[in-house]
Amino acid sequence: MHVVGIDGHKKTHTLVAVDPLGRRVGEVTVAATPAGHSQAIKWFAQFGQVLLAIEDCRHLTRRFEVDLLVAGHEVVRVHTRLMAGARRSARERGKSDPIDAEAVARVALREPDLPRASLAGPARDVKLLADHRRRLVRSRTAAANKLRWFLHEIDPELPVPSRGLRRLCVFDALAAALADHAGVVVEIARDLVVECRRLTEQINALEARLRKLVEVLAPSLLAIPGCGVLSAAVIIGETAGANRFKSKDAYAHFTGTAPIPVWSSNKIRVRLNRGGNRAINHALHMIAVTQVRRGGEGADYFAKQLARGKTPKEAVRLLRRRISDRVFRALLADEGAAQPVATAADLPVRLAA
Repeated sequence: MHVVGIDGHKKTHTLVAVDPLGRRVGEVTVAATPAGHSQAIKWFAQFGQVLLAIEDCRHLTRRFEVDLLVAGHEVVRVHTRLMAGARRSARERGKSDPIDAEAVARVALREPDLPRASLAGPARDVKLLADHRRRLVRSRTAAANKLRWFLHEIDPELPVPSRGLRRLCVFDALAAALADHAGVVVEIARDLVVECRRLTEQINALEARLRKLVEVLAPSLLAIPGCGVLSAAVIIGETAGANRFKSKDAYAHFTGTAPIPVWSSNKIRVRLNRGGNRAINHALHMIAVTQVRRGGEGADYFAKQLARGKTPKEAVRLLRRRISDRVFRALLADEGAAQPVATAADLPVRLAA
């Protein structure tokens, strides 16, 4: 079976086909448009059944992936770090789109367990909403910090509760207090109050929307002690389907909770994994800290590790891995109970939304 490597860009996609021995047998560059995608599908049809390997740059190739999957083709994603070795081992020196596409194809020949692309489902909707909420929170934090300095300049005795610049009643009180002052600083402060209020209303609306989605998609995940709606939303969105992981150990490697071996001879040693998906790792850490503070099974496990001589940091890391395994089981249970929601038939509706 031939493998077609794809190097994607904003305006064009370059495809290189290689035979089972890794020899280049064809090359084409198409426009990154629906018409160009159709041209690419017709081009590699000459090779019969093919495996499509695409460089993992989904912000550039997501629409191309969708068109390939709808056409019934199998698509795998190749991480950019895997391509460096393939380029160095090639006989052709330098770097170009065809060289990169050929490197992608050769990596797909060499690596049997590359991640498979699939049509986007509700997990991507959750991720987009969670990411959008995070951006709005950052914007509100920046505006609130500036507002606090202006309020201190206007009236140092003006009461502003800690974490208060996220409550609508506080914004109403500040607007009433600023009505008795004048000046450019006061005008800017009023604008910042309006901006913070607007952002807070958007954030609250997004959180309510995420709550409805998560309660339907992952009830088992929400049942884990310490796992709230926002943590669950991050886990669902970043995981993008637990079924794509072959085991809880593979999922732990993805989340950065599996330690990295650093030993030789007979003494087994491991070190902290600073890789993996840091968003999920942070969500798991917050769940672990919440369990320790609230008591229960997680706090008992934490105390047990301390009694064995572990430091608090080491105990939290062990608890985080334990939670990762439980999250993986919960995601599998929720995905097994869920009905399929994304098909080729409803894809045009989803794209138009």
